[in-house]
Amino acid sequence: MPRKKTTDYDNTSITTLKGADRVRKRPAVIFGSDGIDGCQHSVFEILSNSIDEAREGYGKKITVTRYSDGSIEVEDHGRGIPVDYNENEKRYNWELVFCELYAGGKYNNNEGESYEFSLGMNGLGLCSTQYSSEYMDVDIRRDGYRYTLRFEKGEIVGKLKKEPYSKKDTGTKIHWKPDLEVFTDIDIQPEYFLDIMKRQAIVNAGIEFVFRNQNGKSFDTTSYNYVNGIVDHVAEVVGENGLSSIQHWETEVKTRDRDDKPEYKCKMDISVAFSNKVHLTEYYHNSSWLEHGGAPDKAVRNAFVYQIDSYLKQNNKYNKTESKIKYDDVEDSLVCVISSFSSVSSYENQTKKAVTNKGIQDAMTAFLRQSLEVYFIENPLEAEKICEQVLINKRSRENAEKTRLNIKKKLSGNLDITNRVAKFVDCRSKDTEQRELFIVEGDSALGACKQARNPDFQAIMPIRGKILNCLKADYGKIFKSEIITDLLKVLGCGVEVKSKANKNLSSFDMNALRWSKIILCTDADVDGFQIRTLLLTMLYRLTPTLIEEGKVFIAESPLYEITSKNDVYFAYDEVEKDKFIEQLGKEKFTIQRSKGLGENEPDMMNLTTMNPESRRLIKVLPADAEQTAEIFDVLLGDNLQGRKDYIVEHGNEYIDQLDVS
Repeated sequence: MPRKKTTDYDNTSITTLKGADRVRKRPAVIFGSDGIDGCQHSVFEILSNSIDEAREGYGKKITVTRYSDGSIEVEDHGRGIPVDYNENEKRYNWELVFCELYAGGKYNNNEGESYEFSLGMNGLGLCSTQYSSEYMDVDIRRDGYRYTLRFEKGEIVGKLKKEPYSKKDTGTKIHWKPDLEVFTDIDIQPEYFLDIMKRQAIVNAGIEFVFRNQNGKSFDTTSYNYVNGIVDHVAEVVGENGLSSIQHWETEVKTRDRDDKPEYKCKMDISVAFSNKVHLTEYYHNSSWLEHGGAPDKAVRNAFVYQIDSYLKQNNKYNKTESKIKYDDVEDSLVCVISSFSSVSSYENQTKKAVTNKGIQDAMTAFLRQSLEVYFIENPLEAEKICEQVLINKRSRENAEKTRLNIKKKLSGNLDITNRVAKFVDCRSKDTEQRELFIVEGDSALGACKQARNPDFQAIMPIRGKILNCLKADYGKIFKSEIITDLLKVLGCGVEVKSKANKNLSSFDMNALRWSKIILCTDADVDGFQIRTLLLTMLYRLTPTLIEEGKVFIAESPLYEITSKNDVYFAYDEVEKDKFIEQLGKEKFTIQRSKGLGENEPDMMNLTTMNPESRRLIKVLPADAEQTAEIFDVLLGDNLQGRKDYIVEHGNEYIDQLDVS
C-alpha cells in the first residue's frame, strides 16, 4: 500500500487534543504564555480559589510556600474543595474540579449560591494548573474527613483517599511543581510572590497573606495584612505628601452590558487622594490586578477630567484662550485605587489583565462623577487646591512641550554648512560603529589632537570656556548654553529628562547617536579635572543612557615623561614612575611632569592619547557618574549643610593643598 504523502489533507487530517494534552501542548492558550509569565499565572489560578473562599468569610489566612526545588504550596482555611461523589453529575467532584475544563462551583449567579463574587469564574484554573504540573499533591479537610489526591503529568495516581478527621479545622492545601515539559521556565522568583500577595492583601481587607521562601533548611517569612484595605494602601503611598484628605467611596449597583442582556451586581470600593509629589492609579477586579485597566481606567479618565474641567470653567480659572485639561494633568497628582467586583465579568483573556464590561464602565463613571461632585461641594478648600494643582500641571506640560519642540529643532539636523558647530572637526567615516568623538578643552588642545588623530574615524570637539553646572541650572538655562547645545548637536541623540514637571522634554534616541565612543580628553590638573567633572555631570543629567550603555570614556593622560638615551617612558601614576626608574637602574634619564595637551608633540599625543593600540581609556560606569554627581552636588550645588558636613569630615585631607600665605 503506498505511503500517504505528508502534503495530503483529507478527512483523516483533523485531530483533537484530549485530556491533559489540551493544556500541556498549548499552555499559552490558557495561561497567556508558555514562559515564566504563564507559569506565574498558573500559581495565581490556585491562589485565586483560596482568596475566593476567604472573601466569602471562610478563613482569614492564606499561606504560600516557595520551595527550593521549584515546587509551590498554597494552603487556606476555607471550607475545603468538594471532591467526593456528586449525585447530580454522577461523577466524583475531584474528576470535575481537577480533570475537567469548564467545571466548578461559580457558574450559578442566583442569589445566595456558592460565591457572590469571585476571581475564578471560568472553571479553568485548577484543572489547567494540575494538567501542567510535574506532580500535584492535594490535602483537603472538610465534613469531618481528610481527603488526599496525587496527580502526575495530568493523570491521577491511585485513587481518592478518604479518612476520618477529628480536628475542627477545614481547608485545602495544594503542593505542586510546574512541569518543564510544559513551561520553558519554572523558576518563579520571590519578588513575584511578594508583589502578588501584597496586592491581594490590599484589596482583601483583613485577610492575612503569608509568604514562606525556603532558604536552606529554614524559611524566610513575609506577612501582609491591610486591615482597612485600599484606604491603608493609599495612605501608605501618599505618606506626608498629601494635597488633600483621603476619600473612600463604596457602592453596589445593578448594571447590564447591553439593553438586551440580564442585569448583574457590581460592587465598587474606591479610595482617592491628591498629591503634588506622588501619583498612582491601580485597578483590581474580583481581587485580580488589572495591569491594563480596561473599564475602570476608562471610567477614571472620563469622570476626573469631566468633574475637574467643570469646576475650572464654573470658577473662571481658565485663561480666555486656554485649552481644557487632559487626563495626563490629573494623573500627575492623582492617587486612586479601585477594587471592583461583579457577578458577571468579561476579561480580555484568561490572564485577566483588563476587564471589558460596558456595564461596569458606565456604572463606575456615573458613580465617580457623582462622588467627586459631592466631594467638591462639601470640601470647597480642597476642591480649589486640587483643581489649581491640575491647572499648574497642565500649564507645566504645555510649557515643557514648547521647550521640547524648541530643543528638538535646535538639536536636530545634519552637521552641514547650514547647521555648523564652531571649530568642530569631523572625521571621514560615516560608520557609527567606528567613529570616535574626542571632547577636548580649548583651542591649543584642539590643534594638538587634530594633528595627532586618525582623521578616518576620530573627530574633535573643543570646549570653549567653562561649561555650565548642570546640577544647579534649570532646563531653560541649560538649553540656552551654546556650549551644551553645540555638544548635544554633535552627539546627535537628543536629551532625556528625568523630571516629573518636565517629562515631555525628552527627545532621546539612542539609534541617532553618531559615535561608538565619546572620549573626554582634559589636562591632568585642577582645571582639567573640573571641566571633566562638569562634562560628566552634564552627560549624567541629560544623556544618562550613554553612560549606562558604556559609550563614555576618559582618556588617561600620563603624569610623567621619563627620557633616557634610547627610550621615552610615560608613567600614568607614581607607582609606574618608580617602576620605570628602577628598570633604568644606573642609566642616565630625565624626568618631568607631562605638559598640557596643547603643548604635546603630535607623535607623543598620538601614542599616549589617540592611538587605540597604545592609549589608555577608562570606561565611565553608571556608579562612577552617580558618585561624581553626588560629590559635585556637595561641593558646588545647593546643598549647603551637606557641604559644611563634608568640610568638617574631610577638610583635613586637603590642608597640604591650601594656598595660604
